[in-house]
Amino acid sequence: MKIGFDNEKYLHMQSSHIRERIDKFGGKLYLEFGGKLFDDYHASRVLPGFAPDSKLRLLKQLADQAEIVIVISAGDIEKNKVRGDLGITYDSDVIRLRDEFIRAGLYVGSVVITQYSGQSSADLFKARLERLGIRVYLHYIIPGYPGNVPLIVSDEGYGKNDYIETSRPLVVITAPGPGSGKMATCLSQLYHEHNRGVQAGYAKFETFPIWNIPLKHPVNLAYEAATADLNDVNMIDPFHLEAYGETTVNYNRDIEIFPVLRTTFERIYGESPYKSPTDMGVNMAGNCICDDEVCRQASLQEIIRRYYDTMDRFIAGACSEEEVFKIEMLMNQAGITAHDRPVVDAALNRAEQTGAPAAALELPDGRIVTGKTSDLLGASAALLLNALKELAGIDHACHVISPEAIEPIQKLKVNYLGSHNPRLHTDEVLIALSVSAATDRNAQLALEQLPKLKGCQLHTSVMVSQVDINIFKKLFIQATFEPKYEKKTVFQEEKGI
Repeated sequence: MKIGFDNEKYLHMQSSHIRERIDKFGGKLYLEFGGKLFDDYHASRVLPGFAPDSKLRLLKQLADQAEIVIVISAGDIEKNKVRGDLGITYDSDVIRLRDEFIRAGLYVGSVVITQYSGQSSADLFKARLERLGIRVYLHYIIPGYPGNVPLIVSDEGYGKNDYIETSRPLVVITAPGPGSGKMATCLSQLYHEHNRGVQAGYAKFETFPIWNIPLKHPVNLAYEAATADLNDVNMIDPFHLEAYGETTVNYNRDIEIFPVLRTTFERIYGESPYKSPTDMGVNMAGNCICDDEVCRQASLQEIIRRYYDTMDRFIAGACSEEEVFKIEMLMNQAGITAHDRPVVDAALNRAEQTGAPAAALELPDGRIVTGKTSDLLGASAALLLNALKELAGIDHACHVISPEAIEPIQKLKVNYLGSHNPRLHTDEVLIALSVSAATDRNAQLALEQLPKLKGCQLHTSVMVSQVDINIFKKLFIQATFEPKYEKKTVFQEEKGI
C-alpha cells in the first residue's frame, strides 16, 4: 500500500500542540474529542498511513496528564440509539469505551448523562453504572438552548448541572456518537470552574474536515460523504477569514454555533479567547500529509464506497432521497463515477457473462479475481476461494475443498436448518476450508493467505447477506454492493449471495 500520511510525525505534532493549548489556559483544558478513538477506519482509508488507533496512541502519550469523561444523552438512552458500525446501543458503548480506555492504561474519571429530564431509562442506566463503581453526573435540558445565552450562562442554566470532579490538567470529553452533548458539557464545566476561581480553557479536536487543505480537496469531500446522513457541509470559515485574512475550512454546524459560543465565552471570561471556529481546533493532520496524490486517490475511492453504501441503504428503505442526492452531488463535485472503481465493471461484466450474481476482488498487486454463482457456492464464497488460490499460486482447477465435503453442509442447511439456499456463504466455505486444511496441503496454503486480503477492494453485482458482509468486515476487505436484490422479492432472510 502506498503511504500518503506520516503517522509518527502526526503523533508528535499533535501531542505537542495539545500540550501547548493546555499551557495557554493556565494548566487546565477541556478537550472536546470528536470521531472514533480506537477504530477510525475512515481516516485510515482516506489518509493511507494513518493508523486506525492513532487517537488512542495520542492519548497514551498524554496519559499522565489526561483523564477521560464519557458523555451520553438521556434521549439516546431512551431511544435505544444504536451505533451503525458496531450494532450496539449507545449505553452499551459507554461501558465498552470505558473498558477499552482502561485496558489502554488511561484514566476514566466519570460518565455524564446529558439532556436529562427524569427519563426512567437514564435513571436505570445511572444506577447500573454506579453499581459498577463508576461516578455519574447529570446535566439538564436548558430551555432555549443554545440561543438563550443569558439563561444558559447563569445559575439557572449551567449552574443547575452537576459539577464534574476532575483531577488532571487535560480532560478529554468523548461520546459514543454525535449529538451526545460534548460541547455543552465542556462549556458547563468552564462556567463551574470560573465560579470556583479555577482558570480553564476549551478546545476542539476533530480530524475532519482538515482546516488547512482546500475546501474541495477529495479528503474533505470524503468527510462530507461520510456524514451525508447528518447533512454536514464543509465551508470556508468566514470568521477566520475576517479576523486573519486567511482561508480555512470548517463545517456548517461549528460555523453556525460560533456566534453563540463567542457570546458564551464573553459571559464566562469577560472576553472570548477565540476569534473563529478554526481557532478552537487543535487538529494537525493536514501538516502530516506526505503524498497529496495518494491521499486524493484514496479519498476518491472512499467517496465511491460511500455512494454504494448510501444507495444500498436507500434500496433497503434505511435512508432518504435527500441523502442520495447529497452523495450524488459529491460524486459530481469530485468528477468521478462508480466505474472509477475497477472492481465494479469486473463484477458486472462477470455477472452479465454468467447470467447470475458475481463478485470481483482486486488483489494487492492490482490483479482482479472474479467469482461466479454455482450449484455449490455463492459468488462471494467462490470469489474468496479464487482469491486465496491466486495468492497461493494454486491452479484454479485444483479443489482445495472437495465437492464431497461441501455436499453434507448443503444437506444440513436445507434438510435440517430450513434454508432455501443450498449454496455456501463465505463463513461456511471458510470453515470447510479450515477442515480441509487438516489433511490437504493446498487447503492449508490457501488458508494462510487470508491476512493478505486486508485492504483489498471487492464488489458484488447484487446486495449480499449480512453473514457475508460481516466476514468481509472481519477480513478488513473494503466491499461495495450493487444496489439491487438477487431476487424480485424484497423481504428475503438470505438475500444476496
